[in-house]
Amino acid sequence: MSNIQLIIEERAADIGNFLVGRLLPFRQKRAVGPFVFLDHMGPAHLSNYQNLDVGPHPHIGLSTLTYLFEGSIMHRDSLGNEIEIKPGAVNWMTAGKGIVHSERTPEYLRTSEKMLHGLQIWVALPMELEKMEPSFVHIEEKDIPHWTENGLSFKLIAGEAFGKKSGVPTYSPLYFIEIKNTASQKVNIGKDLFGEGALYVLEGSIKSEGTTFGEKQILVAKESTLCEFEMDENSTVYIFGGEAFPEERFIYWNFVATDKAIIEEAKERWIQQTFPEIPGETGFVPLPAPTKF
Repeated sequence: MSNIQLIIEERAADIGNFLVGRLLPFRQKRAVGPFVFLDHMGPAHLSNYQNLDVGPHPHIGLSTLTYLFEGSIMHRDSLGNEIEIKPGAVNWMTAGKGIVHSERTPEYLRTSEKMLHGLQIWVALPMELEKMEPSFVHIEEKDIPHWTENGLSFKLIAGEAFGKKSGVPTYSPLYFIEIKNTASQKVNIGKDLFGEGALYVLEGSIKSEGTTFGEKQILVAKESTLCEFEMDENSTVYIFGGEAFPEERFIYWNFVATDKAIIEEAKERWIQQTFPEIPGETGFVPLPAPTKF
């Protein structure tokens, strides 16, 4: 019997002046463990006049994880952080009761041709922490746990697994793992996983019980502890998941909460512009037209 519960394909989504492939949330699967949002950016070739410019916008009730494969993004936030995100590093921003940030092409690249390729992820906070003070952590690539085993290259980008722990300060039990290979081989890591689990194929393909699955798909497992598959040569996959929360999460725009009233309050705060400001930034992304959530 197959361990695959659901297959999710990327769908195009517009984040302002840039198209992404949206994977989560999905109508049949709103979250995998605490992971409530996953966008695949690119790979996109930007000309010398095209730039990423996502202006100041707010978040509540979540942590964002930005992980690049190619390119560069300048992160600025209302805590005063200003840092360039480069491939392999982890940007972990915890919104809590409210934070504002912007994401732009760095100034030195704005008149050059460039690539942009990466993942943007939202992890919901536990209910008792969804109004915590906001915080920000940037972890360089060299400080992320990485190792090779049986011909596979592993990175533990966030969370705990394999008896190891990432330096990313997560707030609930989870894992976000990168696996790369060069030669075709079987992978069996179920004993190291827990909670809900899913696999994202970034490059190459995998085989599971006689079926081949290609790029830009999430395979949601029925049981994360039964995670076993074969990676075709030169493939890259991401395994993610963890313990699901008992409470439902509501999402409206950039707001995540266990109570719709919290989201309504955040909407009004943004309309009134009472969120904290980003030093050196001007303007803001307006609240989108009312939609159900």
